[in-house]
Formats: sequence, C-alpha cells, structure tokens
Amino acid sequence: MKAYALTDVGVSRSVNQDYVFCSTEPVGNLPNLFIVADGMGGHKAGDIASKFSVETFAEQVKTSEEDNPITVISEAIKYTNARLIELAATSEDYFGMGTTFVVATIIGGSLYVANVGDSRLYIHGKTLSQVTRDHSVVEELVTKGIINRKEARTHDKKNEITRAMGGGADVMADFFEVEILEGDSIIMCSDGLCNMVEDKDIAKVLSGRSNIKDKAARLINMANDNGGKDNISLIIIEP
Repeated sequence: MKAYALTDVGVSRSVNQDYVFCSTEPVGNLPNLFIVADGMGGHKAGDIASKFSVETFAEQVKTSEEDNPITVISEAIKYTNARLIELAATSEDYFGMGTTFVVATIIGGSLYVANVGDSRLYIHGKTLSQVTRDHSVVEELVTKGIINRKEARTHDKKNEITRAMGGGADVMADFFEVEILEGDSIIMCSDGLCNMVEDKDIAKVLSGRSNIKDKAARLINMANDNGGKDNISLIIIEP
C-alpha cells in the first residue's frame, strides 16, 4: 500500500486550519488509518479544533480493544467530539470551534469510511466516484432539486455545513463500506480542493502515470491556480 498526504494554506488564507493523518502502519487494531479534518471557528480556534480532534481520535483508536472497524471508529468519533466540546468551553477564544472529519481504513478488499461535514472521500477506478455525502446546506439544495451541481460550486452558501465535530453532544457520522477493486485509488480531501478543482480534473490527475507525491502536488497547485480561496488538504492512497 502507498499513501501520501499534503496540506497547503492556499492563496487567500493566512492560517491553515486543516489537519491530516496518514498511516499505512497499524494504529491500535486498525491496520492503517487516514484522516482529513477542516477546522472552523474564531481566531486560532479552527486550527486547534482540527489538530486536537485528529490527535485525540488517533490516540483513542490506539487504546480501543474493539475489533470491528466501524465500532472502533464510531466510539472514537463520539469520544473525540465530547473532548472537543469540553475544550471549547475552556476559553472564549474557542467559542464556536469545530471541524469536519473524514476517516478511512482499509481491511482486505474493503474500505471503511466515516464522515462528518463536507470533507470528502472519492474512489477512482474507471471513473471518479464520491463515496461520502456532504453535510451541507448546498448538498441539501441539490438533493431537493432546487439547484444543480454546477450551481452548487458557486452558491453563496457552499461553505455552510450542517454537521461538524464539536457542533453538539450527539454528533452523527455517516458510515460507508465499499469494495475496492484492483487498480482503484482513493483520494480524501478538504473542500479547498473540491471547490477549486472539478471532479473531472481530479480524475485526470489521478489517471496519470506520475507517482502519488507528484499527483498530490499537482492537485494542490491546480487549486491555488484556480484561486486558492481556502486551505487545501488531501491524501492519495493506492491500496
């Protein structure tokens, strides 16, 4: 298995509120672990929220005695969310802090995924397919047929999410189990990539012959060339 993570502050932001975790080695009872988090909140709160959540989650996974990956991930998400809410209550500067969270692990030929918010996971095979579903105002509008995908990319509410770690005591993650086929690759990303680079262009890069480090760097550069309006983070995995 090969995996590579990359994060960039982007063109418009001065602070990187994204945080990534990428391990092809076992973390607790999980044989590998990949996380992308996109923090939000006031000054300094967003970057603290994402870093704290990723590190707390990883530590909780290390100590879990559960064997089922969904159980391991679910319990760690609930624990992390509770600790993040506790942290937010310790300072006025942390008011409103939260983070998106997309986490994945690969066991045999199966990919296990959980997400809260609008950071995404795609599988790239013959086509690029989004596995996760955005928890956002714009996604709800698309689902209801009020706007289409093209309109969603430029909608004035495209950055408004409906779920986040730290957003409430009863955090609700969506879970997915997907079969991985030979030749598939996986990309996880914050919205700083998918809002700036269209899916067809992401797919074109992933289809190229270059190594995953070069692919990651190219995607970051494309997002920045297209405006770089947000922090950009991604993990590319070749199982």
